[in-house]
Amino acid sequence: MDTILFLAHTESDGTLGRAALETLTGAADLARALPGATFMAGLIGGDVTAAENAISGCGAAKIFTVAGADFAMSRYASDAAALDAICRAAGATIVVAPATARFNRVMPGVAQRLGGCIDTHVAGFVVVDGALRIQRGYYRQRMVGTLTRAARPWCLTFDGGVFAAWSGAAAAVPTEAVAVTLGDAQRRTTVVGFQAPPSDAQTIRPDANLLFVAGVGWTKKQSDGQVHLDEAAKIILGFLDRSKASLGSSKSLVDQSSEGQNVFSFMSHLNQVGQTGATPRHPKGLAACCHGEEPHVVGWRFIGERRAINLDPNCGWAQGKADVLYVADAFALVTKVGELL
Repeated sequence: MDTILFLAHTESDGTLGRAALETLTGAADLARALPGATFMAGLIGGDVTAAENAISGCGAAKIFTVAGADFAMSRYASDAAALDAICRAAGATIVVAPATARFNRVMPGVAQRLGGCIDTHVAGFVVVDGALRIQRGYYRQRMVGTLTRAARPWCLTFDGGVFAAWSGAAAAVPTEAVAVTLGDAQRRTTVVGFQAPPSDAQTIRPDANLLFVAGVGWTKKQSDGQVHLDEAAKIILGFLDRSKASLGSSKSLVDQSSEGQNVFSFMSHLNQVGQTGATPRHPKGLAACCHGEEPHVVGWRFIGERRAINLDPNCGWAQGKADVLYVADAFALVTKVGELL
């Protein structure tokens, strides 16, 4: 019988992030699906009281915690020691954690310390004949592989957007504070502060409700026979500012920089979405001035609701690739939406 352990770290305010709550849903589902499985939870952070209360009704038989100033910030040495201690205290055979930057860095080392194995960026699971089989995306999400392992403990990090965020009423559940002693060598790394770009300069927003994808049509000649690059940039940035959407780009648009053409200064290959770019997971998506052929279908496969703007009613988006197609001029339509916002 497997013992499933859900692991999470608190955010700076002591709460759990969305990725952790989504993974908790998956871990709880897995515990119910595996016959005879025992479900445990483990938390690390500076103060885990709020997080304990938030997940107390998730069905875990016990919550293990490691708390204190040494565990408030991301640091490999202290995180690895804390997670290793929790896994051993719980006797976990399957460890489930969110694929956050903090855990992606430390979980492989924890699996090594435990003498187990690890699979990262898990995108789903099924239980067949009482055995767990996980699903992972390969070749930029164009293929999905299903695999299982006999080795234990088996550590898994789940990508965001796979499950709905867990929510539920508080309940009484036993807790155990796990003692972890750190030496001076494990405290050598210290966090001195954070550096982040201004909010108006950040166009990639993974937690945004809307993904707005701009295509190369924004840089082409418009109905008056002229190119309106400055106007296009103003419209796009204005829409992003008002809607707080995340900005995506077609490959054709970001490739223009290598061809010596004018491009938007706020857009790079990091914004690229599609067959050779990112595969985001936003509730809704809106494409403007880009075609709807296979590259975008691949990149948008996990978007909940897909909409597009195109002057051609017979474009690729209209062939069953978009839930809604607006047959209109993107300059005029996005400008009008920005005004309404």
